[in-house]
Amino acid sequence: MTSEGALSPFPLAGAVVLVTGSNRGIGAVFVRELLARGAARVYAAARAPRPAGDPRVVPVRLDIEDPAQVAEAARRCGDVTVLVNNAGVFRGTPLLGAPSDEDVRAEMETNFFGTLAMMRAFAPVLGRNGGGAIVNALSVLSFINYAAWGSYSAAKSAAWSLTNSARDELAGQGTRVVAVHAGLVDTDMTSGIDLPKIAPETFVTGALDALEAGRIEALVDEHTRTYRTLLADHPHGTQA
Repeated sequence: MTSEGALSPFPLAGAVVLVTGSNRGIGAVFVRELLARGAARVYAAARAPRPAGDPRVVPVRLDIEDPAQVAEAARRCGDVTVLVNNAGVFRGTPLLGAPSDEDVRAEMETNFFGTLAMMRAFAPVLGRNGGGAIVNALSVLSFINYAAWGSYSAAKSAAWSLTNSARDELAGQGTRVVAVHAGLVDTDMTSGIDLPKIAPETFVTGALDALEAGRIEALVDEHTRTYRTLLADHPHGTQA
C-alpha cells in the first residue's frame, strides 16, 4: 500500500495475461495494448481462436460457459498473472417485455456465470503466481438502468457485485480486482445502435491505466463518471 492508502503500481511489463473474447473489438485491442506495454505473453482466448502473427500471443480455445474448457484453460495457462474478463453478450431486450426469458438467461450465463467461472478457476493460479490481478469489463449499466436493455443491466449489475465481492475475498492472497465501466463502445456488438460511442482503444487504455496506477475502478468516459457520482440519488427521480 502507498502512504495514501491506494494500491501500489502494477506494471504490465513482463506480465502473462489471459484475455477472453480476444478475436475482435475490445478483446483484440486488449491484446495489442498489452503487448505494447511489455507483456511477456498474452493468451488470446476465444471460442474459435485465430492464428497469431506474434510469438508472444498464444491462441486458446475457450468458451467461458463450458466448465471443461475453463478448467483446461486454467491448467494449460498456469503462468497467468493477469486475467482480463472481456467476453460478453448483449441482447438489447427488456426484462418484462421480452417474449421469453431466453435473452436474460443468455446474458446472465455469459456476463455473470461465465465471468464467475473464470475467476474461480484462475484465482488459485494467480495466488500461486504472487497474487496478480483480474480486470473485469463491465458497463455504466452496472449501476444505472435503461428499461429497453434491462436484462443486460441486470447481468452487468450482478457482475459488478461479483467483482466487488471477489476483491474482498481475494485480498488475502494479494490479487487486485479492477472494475471497468463505460457507456457504449464502438464495436460489432453495438453496430446497430445510433448513439454516441467511444473507441475500443479508449476503453482499453482506461482499463490498463487504472490497473498500472493501482486503482480498483476505471470510469472510462465522461458519461459514466457523471452517473457514478449520482449513485447516492435515484437517477429516475421519484413518483407520487
